Amino acid sequence: MKLVRHGRKGREQPGLIDAQGRLRSLAGIVPDIDASVFGPAGQRALRRIDPQTLPLVAGRPRLGVPLVGISKFIGIGLNYRDHAAEAQMAIPTSPIVFNKWTTCISGPNDPVLRPPGAHKLDWEVELGVVIGRPTRFVREVDALEAVAGYCLVNDVSERAYQLEQGSQWNLGKGCDTFGPVGPWLVSKDEIADPQNIDLWLEVNGERMQQGNTRDMIFGVAELVAFLSRYMTLLPGDLIATGTPPGVGMGRKPPRYLQPGDVVTLGSPQLGLQRQRIRSAAQQPA
Repeated sequence: MKLVRHGRKGREQPGLIDAQGRLRSLAGIVPDIDASVFGPAGQRALRRIDPQTLPLVAGRPRLGVPLVGISKFIGIGLNYRDHAAEAQMAIPTSPIVFNKWTTCISGPNDPVLRPPGAHKLDWEVELGVVIGRPTRFVREVDALEAVAGYCLVNDVSERAYQLEQGSQWNLGKGCDTFGPVGPWLVSKDEIADPQNIDLWLEVNGERMQQGNTRDMIFGVAELVAFLSRYMTLLPGDLIATGTPPGVGMGRKPPRYLQPGDVVTLGSPQLGLQRQRIRSAAQQPA
């Protein structure tokens, strides 16, 4: 099941993608794509609906963030050995955890805004994991039972903020629009193995990243179990699980995103995103 939210920003409507790749409306059936829908009971109820009976959505509306109710957006750093090597950082012996503020979350095709003064804007294609039930102190063997589904995330990063003001990962990762999510939330029953998901990213049509989640240092189950030791994971919480090699910081010489650049990223299992880079306007005091 591929759940979506479509329409103007702030006025999105719930929907799903049918087996033919067509967008169908869930308006009037569910109020929104939230924990009541992507949680275990909600998914069982939706599976009883024949998608072919739902109305098709006309045109090509904007796709928004595919779920609401994200109370925490948790990032995992350096979770692929080759990415740690290109960043010239040590291979982690336990997960590196940082926050992406929920105000950074944006739709999969919304523009990414480069903040005033930023000059080292970078890309990171990642597997996103959405929690489906309250989870605390879960064992690794049981951890995937807490997962509602998976999505694509671009962990946009401003490296100067992140690395040149001490260690400020939260500041470099959480600016507005630095968290495109979607295009859809794929229920976990459609993903046979979260450790076998292909990921890729291009900048202006040039392939920069190509990887597979099998190369993660800490897999999805291990990450969910680890995080649940330190916080209660709530339905809708989103974990960005790290990026494969190929980021701009690791190129020789480094390459960073400029206004007008177009970033396209995708996965056969998780769909496609496309963002144009724009300069954010300086706001008056």
